[in-house]
Amino acid sequence: MGETQEGRGRQGEPRLPMALAVIAAAALYQLIPADFRIAEAFYVGYPALLLLLLGLLVLGDPGRIDRERRWLRVTTGVMIASLTAGIAVSAVRLVVGILQKADFSTPGQLLSLGAAVWSTNVIAFALWFWHLDSGGPVARAHRHLTGLPAFRFPEHDIESLMDSGWYPQFVDYLALSFNTATAFSPADVSAIRHWSKLWLMAESSISLVLAALVVARAVNVL
Repeated sequence: MGETQEGRGRQGEPRLPMALAVIAAAALYQLIPADFRIAEAFYVGYPALLLLLLGLLVLGDPGRIDRERRWLRVTTGVMIASLTAGIAVSAVRLVVGILQKADFSTPGQLLSLGAAVWSTNVIAFALWFWHLDSGGPVARAHRHLTGLPAFRFPEHDIESLMDSGWYPQFVDYLALSFNTATAFSPADVSAIRHWSKLWLMAESSISLVLAALVVARAVNVL
């Protein structure tokens, strides 16, 4: 019984929120024109790869995320890295296209492209925060932390929540990423590791550049 309370302690978080975020990223990629993708084949190949890796994770750890397997963690990292690489190329090409005055037929086309890139960027950062903080979701659930905490959430200071077994899950990191991208600040969450502070700075900078350039170019298209 002591092992259950101290070793495992809490249930793993549900897989669904993270899975929906990956599916959303794959769907958003379909809104990106060919000129802003890695290659034409990636129109199908990129979403297919993300869904394949997600399927492997669901098969290897169905239901709640609670199995400590190295291959599951590596597969998760590969999936997030693949998602990040795809959207990074699109973001760079979008910025270069705007600076070189690429032809956009309507402001709506540019805004939808910018929104797809921006939203996927939010998802990518949320996944990295969720995957790396304190050694990942399984380590946080089982209290077998393999790394130092990178973020302190306001819930950490609410004793009743902590006593009930609360720990940060994917939705918490998604909210953190969204707030950083919209307010250019993590709001009520504190970054307490050097890497997490730098990554928040990077996300804020990327969002600022995308928002400023896309809106300014859309106004010029009018």
